[in-house]
Amino acid sequence: MPTDRRSPEPREPVEPAAFAPADDDHPREECGVFGVWAAADAAALTALGLHALQHRGQEAAGIVSFDGERFHSHRALGLVGDTFSDARVIASLPGRAAIGHNRYATTGDTVLRNVQPLYADFEFGGFAVGHNGNLTNATQLRRALVRRGCLFQSTTDSEVFVHLIAISLYSTVVDRLIDALKQVQGAYSLVALTAEAMIGVRDPFGVRPLILGRLPSPAKEGGWVLASETCALDIVGASFVRDVEPGEIVVIDDNGVRSIKPWAKQASRFCIFEFIYFSRPDSVVEGTPVYEVRKRIGAELARESHVPADLVVPVPDSGVPAAIGYAAEAGLPFELGIIRNHYVGRTFIEPTDSIRHLGVKLKHSANRSLIAGKRVVLVDDSIVRGTTSRKIVEMVRAAGAAEVHMRISSPPTTHSCFYGIDTPERDKLLAARNDVAAMARIIGVDSLAFISIDGLYCAVAGVARDPARPQFCDACFTGDYPIPLVDLASPANDRQLSLLAEG
Repeated sequence: MPTDRRSPEPREPVEPAAFAPADDDHPREECGVFGVWAAADAAALTALGLHALQHRGQEAAGIVSFDGERFHSHRALGLVGDTFSDARVIASLPGRAAIGHNRYATTGDTVLRNVQPLYADFEFGGFAVGHNGNLTNATQLRRALVRRGCLFQSTTDSEVFVHLIAISLYSTVVDRLIDALKQVQGAYSLVALTAEAMIGVRDPFGVRPLILGRLPSPAKEGGWVLASETCALDIVGASFVRDVEPGEIVVIDDNGVRSIKPWAKQASRFCIFEFIYFSRPDSVVEGTPVYEVRKRIGAELARESHVPADLVVPVPDSGVPAAIGYAAEAGLPFELGIIRNHYVGRTFIEPTDSIRHLGVKLKHSANRSLIAGKRVVLVDDSIVRGTTSRKIVEMVRAAGAAEVHMRISSPPTTHSCFYGIDTPERDKLLAARNDVAAMARIIGVDSLAFISIDGLYCAVAGVARDPARPQFCDACFTGDYPIPLVDLASPANDRQLSLLAEG
């Protein structure tokens, strides 16, 4: 038992599952955050919210709750359902306030000590935080904090927030958090929990999403919800209130919601890949239904690059809405020519090298009766390394397709992301090393086309991209990084480092 009444009670660690290689033709998911304030069974609601956000991270999940006296924490490797479907675990997380986090690692190893929410005891009491995104100056800050004597317990950049709050000289937790936030650079959405409040934050560019919702209640003071996406509101029966604005801090306590905007307002650069792939199709992102946007992207793709064909086939599941839009615009049948096995997850163990190359067939199989003898347009959302795309094309050809044309509902991914999406190093990106014709030869298609960057912008926002003031973060396609990549540049901002190290 902890000596401080506000410290979380320890739980038994859960051993990691054996992960199979993930689909490497899609960027890896980011993270999902969720929080509840002033609601009965807050931890159970948080577990449901995390379940709805499972697509944003499948490596680990955690929940921290507060019962009015003590914080309680449970974190584990694996899927939400593997841990938080156990009634005993939920019972060990009492209270009317809780925050949760789904993790896909973009920094730090997949080990229990990196699982969020992170928790710390400060002079003002307990503090828990969950982070979606990446800090681009975390290495510099970490080096300075270590010089000062801070002891890091994890290898994730999220712990930088904790130590910056700890050394801050401000008196209130909100002021300490603002002090910490003004020292970091990067893309982030945060949910944090103290004994007095739940706090939500979006970075000044609004790269990562965060929304505010309201739980139904017979009383007017019904509970509040913070979440990465609206689909997490739906599962707990909450109503959408609004997006947390870029550069906004919302402080939620028993008096309601207070908004703080400590940064000068600047143009938003929301991640455009949320519309293409990351967000769940039934979510509404930045006021726009994701499903409708993806259909519009598919329609634009057909207008830009259609070829004579017999049917349109999505690469399931992420290619489905764009394929529907493509088929409607092209006047072709939409058919499920590839069937996905939904019962194969990331924990499947491939026992020998001799069958590892068959891994794509664990998830996908060709619907031979539809494909044989047909000219097929395959629609997918992205190509990263190209290996999975090549295997899918081989599978469709083996099923008897007369021609295979691939259409991608994003521009070529030519640059790595440093803002919270796990993409490979640039030299491993197929589009960074090859033009479209070469890529088509490598993956074995009769033709290959990507939507143009202007076509993507028109489908998402109704106007072409303004190179002088892009409406979104599209660095993975253009190399235009809106937030400085401090840790990739020269590490010698010595004066700033020494000032921080000296306090």
